[in-house]
Amino acid sequence: MLKHVDLCSGIGGFALGFSWAELSHPVLFCDIEPWSRKILAKHWPDVKIAKDVKELANDPDGLVPDCDILSCGYPCQPFSTAGKRVGKDDPRHLWPWIRQHIDTMRPVRCFFENVEGHISLGLREVIEELEGLGYATTWGIFSAAEVGAPHQRKRVYIMANSS
Repeated sequence: MLKHVDLCSGIGGFALGFSWAELSHPVLFCDIEPWSRKILAKHWPDVKIAKDVKELANDPDGLVPDCDILSCGYPCQPFSTAGKRVGKDDPRHLWPWIRQHIDTMRPVRCFFENVEGHISLGLREVIEELEGLGYATTWGIFSAAEVGAPHQRKRVYIMANSS
C-alpha cells in the first residue's frame, strides 16, 4: 500500500477517502488546530501528527517520512470570495511551505483542494510551480451537489503526477 502524508489535514478526510479506496495509508498528519489533532489521534493512533506546516517544512525533528502521495487542503482564506482575497499577502497563505515539502519529499502524486475563488487568484502560480518541480498537473471544479449534497459548495481539485 502507498504511503500518504496529509498536510493541513483537518479531521483526515483525504486520508479516509484514500484509505477507503485502498490507495494508501497515512504515515503523517499535520494540522494547526488542536481539535483536529485530537480527532486524528483517535482515528489513527499509530500515525505521527505534526502541528505546523511552516515548522515541519524545515523538518527539525525528522518527522517527515518518505511518501508516495502528498495531499493538502491548504487554507482557502487568501483566495475565498467570502474574504478579502489578498492572496500571498494573507498570513494564512501556506502554499510556499507546501511547495517546499513537495520539493523536499518528491512524492509521486500530489492532491490538493481549495475554494473556487482560487481559480482567479493564485491557481496559475500553483500550477506553474508544480510544473517547474517536474509534475504534470490537471485541475477541475467539482461541486458537493455532484455527489448528492443539497448545496453547491464548489471546490478546485488539483492532481499533480511526477513525470
